[in-house]
Amino acid sequence: MKLLRYGPLGQEKPGILDTDGNIRCLSGHVDDINGEILSEQGFATISNVDIASLPLVGADVRIGACVTNVGKFICIGLNYSDHAAETGNPIPEEPIIFMKATTAICGPNDDVEIPRGSEKTDWEVELGVVIGKRAKYVSAKDALSYVAGYCVINDVSERAYQIERSGQWVKGKSHDTFAPMGPWMVTRDEVADAQDLSMWLDVDGHRYQDGSTKTMIFDVPTIVAHLSEFMTLEPGDIISTGTPPGVGMGVKPEPVYLKTGQKMELGVEGLGRQSQNTIAARP
Repeated sequence: MKLLRYGPLGQEKPGILDTDGNIRCLSGHVDDINGEILSEQGFATISNVDIASLPLVGADVRIGACVTNVGKFICIGLNYSDHAAETGNPIPEEPIIFMKATTAICGPNDDVEIPRGSEKTDWEVELGVVIGKRAKYVSAKDALSYVAGYCVINDVSERAYQIERSGQWVKGKSHDTFAPMGPWMVTRDEVADAQDLSMWLDVDGHRYQDGSTKTMIFDVPTIVAHLSEFMTLEPGDIISTGTPPGVGMGVKPEPVYLKTGQKMELGVEGLGRQSQNTIAARP
């Protein structure tokens, strides 16, 4: 299943993609796409619905973040061997964990704000993992059973705030609109191998990132199991699993960063694509 949320900001409704790629309204069957519906029982409820009989939604509708009421947005840093190499960092011995504020979450095609005073706003296409049931001290061999599905995430980052402003990376990761998510969440059963997905990102039509989850240092089961040692993962929590090479910070001979008036387009194989215009930060 491909589950999504659509409609004006703050008024999104639950939807599902049918076999022809059309959006169908799920409002009569579930309240929203959140932790409550991401369980096996919730999926069973949706599976019993005749999708073809659901109301069609217009193709020009705004798409919101594919999951709402996210409790935790957890990120993994330097998790691609080729990305670690481009930044000049050693391969981590265990996953690097940092958090992103949930207020950064926005729709996959919403405008991305360049923060006031920013000169180093960067892009990062990532594979997002959506947790489907409570996970605490789970093993790597059982970890995938706690995953509801996957989605595309752009882990937008302000590098000066992240690296040069002291403290933790969260400063450079949490500005409003710094977490476009979606367009939909693809349930785990429809992703044959999360460690073999191509991914890409363009800025103004120029391909900067062209990678694959094959080069992830720590795979999805390892990440879920590792995180569950340190915190309880709840249904609806999001894990952003790292980015392949080609970020602006790594461009040679000089880094390239985002400015207002640009367009980012990105996607992950089988999970859909995003498109965002950059604008000045709103008040």
